Amino acid sequence: MHTSNTLRGLSLFMAGLVLFACMDTTIKYLTASYPVPLIAAVRYAVNLVLMTALLAPFHGREIARTKRTGLVIVRACVLALGTLAASFALQRMPVAETISIIFVAPIVVILASGPLLGERVSRSGYLAAATGFAGILLIARPGSGLDPVGVACALVAMATTSAYQLLSRVLTASESTTALLFYSALVGTILYGIAAPWFVGGPQPGLFDTMLLISVGAYGGLGHFLFTAAYRHAPASILAPANYAQLLWSALLGWLVFSHVPDQWALTGMAVIAGSGIIAALGTRRPPVKRSV
Repeated sequence: MHTSNTLRGLSLFMAGLVLFACMDTTIKYLTASYPVPLIAAVRYAVNLVLMTALLAPFHGREIARTKRTGLVIVRACVLALGTLAASFALQRMPVAETISIIFVAPIVVILASGPLLGERVSRSGYLAAATGFAGILLIARPGSGLDPVGVACALVAMATTSAYQLLSRVLTASESTTALLFYSALVGTILYGIAAPWFVGGPQPGLFDTMLLISVGAYGGLGHFLFTAAYRHAPASILAPANYAQLLWSALLGWLVFSHVPDQWALTGMAVIAGSGIIAALGTRRPPVKRSV
C-alpha cells in the first residue's frame, strides 16, 4: 500500500511538472504579442477562479483563514514579483535556459535555511550550491548569445523563488496549504488587475490566443493543485529530486514549439544544475537541528 501511494504521489507530481512546462512555453509564445503584465493578470485571475472552484466546496471559509496574514500576503507578493521577472526572462531567452537558472532556487534555499531557519546545512548542500552556480555560468557564459537583460531577469526570478520557498517553509507550520494557494492567487489577481488597464491598448487577441491566455492560468492552477495532492501520498524527500524532470519537459517543448536546441555547453550546465539539485534534495533527508532560543 505504501508503494502504491508513493507511485500515485509521484505520478501526480510529474503531471504537475508537465503542466508547469506547458505554462512556461505558452507564456513565452504569448510574450511575443502581448505585454507581460497583461498575461500575468489573466493567469492569476483564471488561477483564482480555479482555486476557488476546486477548494471552496471542500474547505469553505477555511481557504481564507490565516494566522499570520501579513506574512502570507508578503509571500504572495514575492510570488507575483517572481512571475513578472520569469515572464520577462522567457520573453528574452529560450525556455530551457530560463527554467534552468530559476531552478537553482532550491539550492539557495538550502544554504539560506541555515542562518535563517536554524537548519543544519550538510556538506552535500554546500557542494550542490557550488555546482549549481557553476551550471549557471555554463549556461550564461560569455559568448552564449543569451540576452543579458533576460539573464538578469532569470536571476531575479531565481532570487524571488528562493524567498518564496523560504517563506513557504516558515508558514506551513501555522497556515493551511489551501489558504496559501488561495492568497497567492488572490494577491496576484489584485496586483496585476490594477496594472492590467495600462496594458490593454495593444492588439486584441483572437480566439486562439484567448484560449492560450486562459490556459496559462489553468496550467498554473491545476499544476499547484496536483502538487498539493502529490504531497499527501509521497514524502517530500522522494518528490524533491523529481522536480528537475521539468528541465527535460522545458527543453522538449522549447524544441517542439520554437525549434530551439540548447548548445552543448548549455546542456552541460542544465545537467549540472539538475544533478546538484538532486544531490541537495537527497542530502536534506536528515532531520534539521533546531536552533536554541
